[in-house]
Amino acid sequence: MKRTVVTGGAGFIGSHLCERLIAEGHEVIAIDNFLTGNVDNVAHIKSPHFELLEHNICDSIFISGKVDYVLHFASPASPVDYLEKPIQTLKVGSLGTHTALGLAKQKKAVFLLASTSEIYGDPLVHPQKEDYWGNVNTIGPRGVYDEAKRFAEAMTMAYHRFHGVNTRIIRIFNTFGPRMRLNDGRVVPNFAVQAIKGESITVYGDGKQTRSFCYVSDLVEGIVRLIDTPHHLPVNLGNPAEMTILEFANKIKSLTNSSSEIIFKDLPVDDPKQRKPDISKAWELLKWKPVVSTDDGLEKTVKWFRSALEKNA
Repeated sequence: MKRTVVTGGAGFIGSHLCERLIAEGHEVIAIDNFLTGNVDNVAHIKSPHFELLEHNICDSIFISGKVDYVLHFASPASPVDYLEKPIQTLKVGSLGTHTALGLAKQKKAVFLLASTSEIYGDPLVHPQKEDYWGNVNTIGPRGVYDEAKRFAEAMTMAYHRFHGVNTRIIRIFNTFGPRMRLNDGRVVPNFAVQAIKGESITVYGDGKQTRSFCYVSDLVEGIVRLIDTPHHLPVNLGNPAEMTILEFANKIKSLTNSSSEIIFKDLPVDDPKQRKPDISKAWELLKWKPVVSTDDGLEKTVKWFRSALEKNA
């Protein structure tokens, strides 16, 4: 049985990944300090092959026995979180990545870093390929997240080149699905919760900025395929079906049969104008592309948000 450590295992993506790995026959040790994760995300996993440890990955960690994979997903990931927790965000990208890499080195395990499309910043190249170095404001408010992940990528490659650690890097583009936090602050929870409640749907800027949205099960499929593929350079994982934020707001409004008004507010500092992955490398290496349409994924996600709102009413 393969034994896998998932940092941030009680987070949105981490919890779906733990669930999938157990279904694949792994023994999974999830590590989370619940800064943004939630024990409820993994409470349904009753497998004897699942263990949840409450621990800050920035601190040293000891895992007894063998470890085959270390998958590093611990980090605040929404603008609301990393603007409120800038120091924690920088620390988990640096100290946390160092600790996780040290564990992989000690155990001779495969290490996978969950990086982000945010390392491209407000891109001057469209769509974004892995060889694009990005356009990032290092001292802007979003820089704490962008630079934490850029440093984490550099640290990962240093461990690969200097220590011979068997590393992987994924760059995650906008991903959505059940278990996102209601107050997450990202566009899918914001629009869905506002529409379901009948509140005004808040669009920042003129709504012409673009995003592409990948359903979480597709993302997890790409991760599972990559961990056993000997490719050490970054790989984009995301859905290249691009749409404007205003189009997306209207899609959510229609899907929820909402009477919400769409209102406009000032665009946040350094908010990317375009975001679309080039996934040709993922197809070449993994034969991976998204199979869940945005509409089908949104139906499942909105249903989950309705249920979560009822529970919290």
